[in-house]
Amino acid sequence: MSASPVIRPAHLADLPDLHRVIERAYRGESARAGWTHEADLIPQGDRTDPATLAALMSEPASRLLVAFDADRLVGCVNVQDRGDGTAYLGLLCVDPTLQAAGIGRQLVSAAERTARNGFVAARIEMTVIEQRAELIAWYQRLGYAPSGERRDFPVPMDPPFFMTVLVKPLA
Repeated sequence: MSASPVIRPAHLADLPDLHRVIERAYRGESARAGWTHEADLIPQGDRTDPATLAALMSEPASRLLVAFDADRLVGCVNVQDRGDGTAYLGLLCVDPTLQAAGIGRQLVSAAERTARNGFVAARIEMTVIEQRAELIAWYQRLGYAPSGERRDFPVPMDPPFFMTVLVKPLA
């Protein structure tokens, strides 16, 4: 890996590689090569699909950022303007073979800059499956704090999952 990935807005031409990286990072056996996967909690099904990713790219209140290392797409993050000075960070992922190399931290920083400068947000929030204590702790080291709010997981599960809401001021 080079010293610092190039982070830029996603293009439609990125969709095949982007979708592949997201699925590798979140689901299936390939995800187990990293530490941020959901493979043990949600073993089946796709995390997203190309049509949903294309919609995120075309939405004016959304920025889908991608990270490239040596012309290879290695990660992404989505930041959305939720209004009232609040942005939402989601879909953060890094290729499982490159996790713990600082790419995720750089993607979070890029999302925060986009929220602050592009959406004029004063705070950013995210949701994390509450069973993922190690991931929540990582976000806390980046300055995010639990808000005390809990939201339903967007897909019905049995037993049901809940999301911890984390927030960070963007000073």
